[in-house]
Amino acid sequence: MIAPIFPVCAASPDVTSLLGSNPVRIYPFGIQDDNVIYPYAVWQNLSGSPENFLNQRPDADSFSLQVDIYADTPEETMAVAEAMRNAIEVKANIVRWGAQTRDPDTFKYRYSFDVDWIVTR
Repeated sequence: MIAPIFPVCAASPDVTSLLGSNPVRIYPFGIQDDNVIYPYAVWQNLSGSPENFLNQRPDADSFSLQVDIYADTPEETMAVAEAMRNAIEVKANIVRWGAQTRDPDTFKYRYSFDVDWIVTR
């Protein structure tokens, strides 16, 4: 009932070279701890549903996710986004490239994108 974004990205050497391997700094929203190390990525479900049938249980679940990457520089933010894109696109579809912003409190850079994922059961 959760899209496999973490295992897919954690299996990518390009992603782990940027986001670490112990731990891999990809967190569900609300799980990132107080010891912030940049760069890191967070994700959350935007929506989802089972692929329902009248005569049987669903055989797949669909998910829409939002991914946000935070880093010290725009270049670092985009490098993480590119590595995650390359890992995700072989398993799911990126459907939106989002805003590039700078947090007014932390002065860290953020890049956002959305993913649609179908997971067979």
